[in-house]
Amino acid sequence: MKNLKLLALCAVVIGCLISCQKEDVTDTTLDEVTQQATKAQLEKLSKMGVNTEKVTIEDIPLPDGSKEKYLVSGDITIPVKNLEDYPDLLSLDGDNKQYRSDYIVAPQYRNIRILGWTGTGSTFDLTPKMQTALSWAVANYNVLPNTLNFTLTYGNDQSQADMVVYRVIGGAGGSAGFPTSAGRPNRYVRINSGLDSNTYSYNVVEHVIGHEIGHSVGFRHQDWYNRWSCGYTGPLPAEPSVSPAAIWISGTPWSPYADSIMLGCFNTGEDGEFTASDRDALNILY
Repeated sequence: MKNLKLLALCAVVIGCLISCQKEDVTDTTLDEVTQQATKAQLEKLSKMGVNTEKVTIEDIPLPDGSKEKYLVSGDITIPVKNLEDYPDLLSLDGDNKQYRSDYIVAPQYRNIRILGWTGTGSTFDLTPKMQTALSWAVANYNVLPNTLNFTLTYGNDQSQADMVVYRVIGGAGGSAGFPTSAGRPNRYVRINSGLDSNTYSYNVVEHVIGHEIGHSVGFRHQDWYNRWSCGYTGPLPAEPSVSPAAIWISGTPWSPYADSIMLGCFNTGEDGEFTASDRDALNILY
């Protein structure tokens, strides 16, 4: 079994920074229809602690051929029809590092059945590389001594799945949402087809998938307030300037440059494994 590694995301590719995963998806996702978010929707997202600088409304295809409208900010996707189900967040307090969303997975839903989408001969099928990377990412979560437990299968019957990982046409990256108000994990995880190129190793794809699963069980970007991993070079705030923002995971240390699978951007040297603080954050929450 591979050694346990780390959590981080979005990429510096051959010396060029790639902004967060979903920005890659935005240009090229199948039959995507892009609309502007309303003022009320942006205000709600702000209260939830979601970055509102480049929010769009997109018709995102699902692997069964249907589409749903999502509010999209970077690689974060929030269903339009469920927006009011998400509560406003509290202000930050203290020096913080790892951050979670307003909801985490409830105890009764922590045995999570993941379906890797295959077997249809369509563009939604995960490639062999993506399948291997998904199995590695799931193993990284399952080795931790906490109450989360993932069962991974492959196929196209999603009737018994809690989370569906599938491919979309696009650049390098992925997208996912947060747990629901009922405490269920985010259902759909999209992995961009560009990750199948020779530019990205199996470890990088493992990293991207592990990052999106991290969102799906409640994690936000570690550097959401300055996007340091995406090339930000300005002064670091003593505390994040957006309030309300994300909820600090008490017990995780402060370090603005620390490695994490939940950093906003990734590079071609990622190993796909958890850092010590990632493991601490998961074990504290679960």
